[in-house]
Amino acid sequence: MTDESPEKTKTGETAEQRRLVWRKVLERGELAEGRVKPVTCDHQTVCMTHFEGQYGALDNKCPHQGGPLGEGSIENGLLRCPWHGWDFDPLTGKAPGYDDGVPTYAVEVRDDGIYVGFEEEALQTRTVSDLMAETMVNWGIRQVWGMVGHSNLGLAEALRRQEVAGRLTYYGIRHEGAAAFAASAYGKLTGRPAACLSIAGPGATNLLTGLWDAHVDRSPVLALTGQVETQVLGPGAFQEVDLSAAFGKVAQWSQPVLPTSRHAELVNLAAKSAILNRGVSHLIFPDEVQTLAVAPGAAAGGPEGRVTPREIAPPLTAVGKAVSLIRRSKRPVIIVGHGARFAMPGILELAERLHSPVITTFKGKGLISDDHPLAGGVLGRSGTPIASWLMNESDCLLVFGASFSNHTGITPKKPTIQVDYDPMMLGKFHAVDVPMWGEIGVTAEILRAELGSHRGKTDQRPDVAARWAIWRQEKAKREAEERGRGVSSAAAFAAMNRQLPAGAIITVDVGNNTYSFGRYFECRQQRILMSGYLGSIGFGYPAAMGAWAATQEEDLRFRSRPVVAITGDGGFGQYMGELTTAVKYGMKITHVLLNNNELGKISKEQRAGNWEVWQTSLHNPDFSQYARLCGALGLKVTAKEELDAALEQALAHDGPSLVEIMTDPELV
Repeated sequence: MTDESPEKTKTGETAEQRRLVWRKVLERGELAEGRVKPVTCDHQTVCMTHFEGQYGALDNKCPHQGGPLGEGSIENGLLRCPWHGWDFDPLTGKAPGYDDGVPTYAVEVRDDGIYVGFEEEALQTRTVSDLMAETMVNWGIRQVWGMVGHSNLGLAEALRRQEVAGRLTYYGIRHEGAAAFAASAYGKLTGRPAACLSIAGPGATNLLTGLWDAHVDRSPVLALTGQVETQVLGPGAFQEVDLSAAFGKVAQWSQPVLPTSRHAELVNLAAKSAILNRGVSHLIFPDEVQTLAVAPGAAAGGPEGRVTPREIAPPLTAVGKAVSLIRRSKRPVIIVGHGARFAMPGILELAERLHSPVITTFKGKGLISDDHPLAGGVLGRSGTPIASWLMNESDCLLVFGASFSNHTGITPKKPTIQVDYDPMMLGKFHAVDVPMWGEIGVTAEILRAELGSHRGKTDQRPDVAARWAIWRQEKAKREAEERGRGVSSAAAFAAMNRQLPAGAIITVDVGNNTYSFGRYFECRQQRILMSGYLGSIGFGYPAAMGAWAATQEEDLRFRSRPVVAITGDGGFGQYMGELTTAVKYGMKITHVLLNNNELGKISKEQRAGNWEVWQTSLHNPDFSQYARLCGALGLKVTAKEELDAALEQALAHDGPSLVEIMTDPELV
């Protein structure tokens, strides 16, 4: 097709027969003789050719497997596809020796450049992906983290349309594992599902660690994975992975999206399962199914009439036994775990009625502020001697939403009432005196009502205050320790106690930094997020991105709350590229990085096991400088006297900030 020939469209009609929209694609002289170049106008990409003094405009997709002709070359008078060597006339698009070829566009050479005539774009077709994305939004899915790629482009376009309409927000991450961790943290914080998106094959398998975190911590997440086309599924196509098998037990619900599926209903079931089962739902999208048209007027799904209220009360016999045991006890202690995070007002009212201390599991840290007169701190390996003393002196344990893991160390030797919404958790590791199956907030209110005017026989608040005084004296001694090899953890967290705002959302990673956080940091209405049962290193920073997204929503529980990530150098090193994600989206995340240049927790475990300390040292960059290179605020602290000023500056910064604290690996 040349500037002198009759102008033809993709359908072979002349420009006079069809209305064209002319777009300038090249400057005169921009494309040399014998060369080709891809040019995109709006949503259409053409392969521009310059051959024997004439210009051609061909469809950019080779009809074989869609190879990009604009990346090819002209050899012996023919345009050769760069993928598999198929040949076409560079002006007419015809394949020599065959009747087919690639469509062409009209071309005009004008004084100011080369123009191509495009047909007016047809109205966008509503696709399977559009219908399913609309249904996701109806179920309240507002946040999606992921990576757009070749096997999820149809689904990505549907998500883009929802974002343009203001119905969801999409975050492009640097590693799919970060997408899954962000979605998991969002679910832990809000109780609502978010979504993570990947391509087929390695993109999908990269999601798995974060999804296992969601699975074991009972966080609702929707995983959306691309898949190779169904016509090549099975023999082992490029990036083909059996995703149903790969996701195995991590997904409590997993289904492929097929041409004949009831597409809105698939999302209904996926979202409902994630919410009610508190876990991962997985939808697999083969490439070609994503862009199939749906019938005009096909209705999106939603939660109306699909979800029952979950305020389930425990059996009356269990209530009677629990009330009787509480009435007989003199020193009851309440223990709350992660499962009680949405029911604390009723639990605190019950505690105040009984003058009962409230201690938490490590995953439950922050559910009661440590300045509350009944707050007993964290129990277990990551906890304080306050909680251990209170449990040991008790004569009855009332446990809400905790799993009795060995890390926490809830004693089996005390009379115990256990309350949980999951009946399988009741008496999981050993028999308990009163297992109570019911929604935690409802059960706490029923117990308070049934106890009537009964008050605790012993006011334990003086004991709580005395134990805190002893522990704070010990913390002050540790804060004063120095060996000249970095800041002690006690000093670092003492400064955070002074500087981190009440009500902040704090995400923590895994390692010595996390153990020290459990011991030394005193919560004041902060919400704490961690990788609990999985204990996955690298969780901290992606989780902060998930928490930050929740603070941008209208939910008043989290709206505009500060977000702080606390990690070690080992954990941040796994997802340090996500700092650029935070900069890209303007996420106001204050990151406190405790850098001891080693995997300190592992070194400690090697010493405890009488092993040689081996392969735990780390070669790190200057993280504060790295933050500045990424476009964030980066500060470095080498002495405890610098802590408060650095934290204050970072917290005030309007955007991502990082405070790198050089710490002593042995003063933890």
